[in-house]
Amino acid sequence: MLWAFLAVRLLISWGVNVLALIVVDWLFDSVYIERWGSLLLAAAVLAIGNAFIKPILAILTLPLIIFTLGLAYFAINVAMLALAEWIAPGFSIDGFWTYVGATIVVWLVNFIVGRALDYLEGGRRTTVRYG
Repeated sequence: MLWAFLAVRLLISWGVNVLALIVVDWLFDSVYIERWGSLLLAAAVLAIGNAFIKPILAILTLPLIIFTLGLAYFAINVAMLALAEWIAPGFSIDGFWTYVGATIVVWLVNFIVGRALDYLEGGRRTTVRYG
């Protein structure tokens, strides 16, 4: 049961990252995604990296994250995007500030879609308590 839950969460994360990368490609001229295969692979790498690699890096660099008031955690997010670019052929990001902007957009899309999914999940509940 737990594996099914984790698999569904990973698939949802993959789908949201596909959407986020489409938005990034649309917004930035220096982001190139050549074909759908590159987009799907980059989103999968981003989803898997965020699910497994990012928490490990966050734990290992926790003192640095605290010392930099979270800036090091943002650098980990940039590194996850760079990992996706490195692994997926036909996906490239040119320039440091494009990495920064793309990371912010990916976070923003993930945040908005996550909130929308939470709202939809909460809307299906049938028990409401008053008082």
